[in-house]
Amino acid sequence: MATITASPPRIGLPALLKSRAFQKLLLLAVAAAILVPLANARWASGTWPGALTVDFSEPLAKASDWIIDNRDSHPLFLYFFGHVSNVVVIAVRAVYLTLLAIGWAGVTALGALVAWRVAGVRLALGTAVAFLACGLLGMWVPTMQTLALMVVAVVTSVVVGMLLGLAAGLSDRMDRVLRPVLDTMQVLPAFAYLLPVVLVFGIGVPAAVLATVIYAAPPMARLTSLGLRGADKEVLEAVESLGSTARQRLLTARLPLARKELLLGVNQTIMMALSMAVIAAVIGAGGLGDRVYQALASVDVGAALAAGIPIVLLAVVLDRVTGAAGEKLGAEPEPRSGLGWLLAFAGVVAAAVAGRLAGRLDWPEAWIVGIAEPVNRAVDWMTAHLYSGVPVVGGTADWAGHFTTWVLDPVRGGLQWLPWWSVLLIVAALAWVIGTWRTALTAVLAMAAIGVLGVWQPSLDTLSQVLAAVAVTLVVGFATGIAAARSDRLERALRPVLDVFQTMPQFVYLIPVVALFGVGRAPAVAAAIVYALPAVVRITTQGLRQVDPAALEASGSLGATSWQQLKQVQLPLARPALLLAVNQGLVLVLAVVVIGGLVGGGALGYDVVFGLAQGDLATGLVAGAAIVCLGLMLDRVTQPTERRAKKGA
Repeated sequence: MATITASPPRIGLPALLKSRAFQKLLLLAVAAAILVPLANARWASGTWPGALTVDFSEPLAKASDWIIDNRDSHPLFLYFFGHVSNVVVIAVRAVYLTLLAIGWAGVTALGALVAWRVAGVRLALGTAVAFLACGLLGMWVPTMQTLALMVVAVVTSVVVGMLLGLAAGLSDRMDRVLRPVLDTMQVLPAFAYLLPVVLVFGIGVPAAVLATVIYAAPPMARLTSLGLRGADKEVLEAVESLGSTARQRLLTARLPLARKELLLGVNQTIMMALSMAVIAAVIGAGGLGDRVYQALASVDVGAALAAGIPIVLLAVVLDRVTGAAGEKLGAEPEPRSGLGWLLAFAGVVAAAVAGRLAGRLDWPEAWIVGIAEPVNRAVDWMTAHLYSGVPVVGGTADWAGHFTTWVLDPVRGGLQWLPWWSVLLIVAALAWVIGTWRTALTAVLAMAAIGVLGVWQPSLDTLSQVLAAVAVTLVVGFATGIAAARSDRLERALRPVLDVFQTMPQFVYLIPVVALFGVGRAPAVAAAIVYALPAVVRITTQGLRQVDPAALEASGSLGATSWQQLKQVQLPLARPALLLAVNQGLVLVLAVVVIGGLVGGGALGYDVVFGLAQGDLATGLVAGAAIVCLGLMLDRVTQPTERRAKKGA
């Protein structure tokens, strides 16, 4: 049987003229032909014109001074923010003292027994090993500090998120109001939350907890609303026909039907809270994040790794336990579940009492295994042998230098050379072709707002880093995802690796890149690539595997080769998933490129870090707002039409 030969379809001029994308671009070209000469005549080309820039430094400086001057005397701070701060401090301290009172044996037993009841013996053993590893690394007390902050932040985030999700799920008007707010919060990098919270609450635990709540509550709100709106209509109609009230329908039907989405929301909230709790070390959160931050500041890779490993272990354990709880919801309850929990509680009490009687509440110093020194020796060896001067391939520093010289510098130079109006036109064209006119308008306004804020050049610098990182991420991610979709063995081998990388907080990615590449823009880009890669690989693999098998069988019966099936069937049918991978890759890359300001990434990330370090609201808040606008623009130019159409665009 003859095989299919790949030949691109010929598009004639009439078909091209009827193309919706061509019509959009033609209309945009007509508008540009009218508006661009007018803009050039008034403001000229080149960088963003100063006449269109608004100086926010003076009002922001006045606002900052007013907050600082009135923080100890104004009734708003004394009787509201002050009480909120006190409640947070008391709650975190109570949880922390409870964990210390239980002792390392009790906490380990508690974690293992909860994991056993939720997910079985295997995960229980893994949880116990994770807690014991935290002690062996000498990080027991910082781990308990982070865990205490996490407990308070997650409980608060879940409550706030559920309330917002209930409002959005039960009211179309509230859903329309909250959706743009949650969209903005989703693309806002974690670093941008810190400065406003610090101004109000000062450096310390209250600011860290509240910044974490602001960052972690949106996924709970989204998934709660999604679960309520996706409830089975027939079940709700049946309950309503029995004469139940709205409250009864909510408690007996809507919430039970949405329990999987609710628990998924808890899972996502926990992961985002842990990520933010680590980043919040910059504003005095303490715990493991503070150890990582201090170690990075002194370029002590061994100490950073000793604190980073417990963070990863905590993330993996919490992700697995909550994920297993979600999968277990649909199963039949165990006949002796109450007795099992009673035995688990008794085991925790016995372990705590035994530790107290033995005088071993604190982790024994004799059991600590120091890894900082050998790790630093390994880093020194790598610096001496791999950093530069490696025959043929060159060293990691050479790679970073070449990437900066041949990729980052030209992309940044090209973007900053473009006239400001051409950047807006490119953004409009991309957003309109992929989405709708509303998408394009939002993207253009977000990009224009960056110019109005007066940070056009550093924003284009950040954008150049994002584009370079996304290009590498997509090439590697698509290739790996395609390979995993076509090989079950490779997918099984990659799954645990992707799981670990996807649960690691953003801060931790800076440790290995500093060791390998030093500081600069290239290390920030490398950390962003590693952080975004798992999501791109997963979405690509899932999208290709969900292609209709009938389409593959039909093409195979016509003699199509494996490559032809991939190119002509799988990739076109998986287009929505691939666009979603691009979208997620952009958002995740931006989040880490901004944090890269801590390791010499410069641009907007440096401005945010500088604003935090100096308490400069004008610099930090303007850079944070520019990051929001940049994230919103990138999100909109990668939103496929199908997703917008579902929202009634």
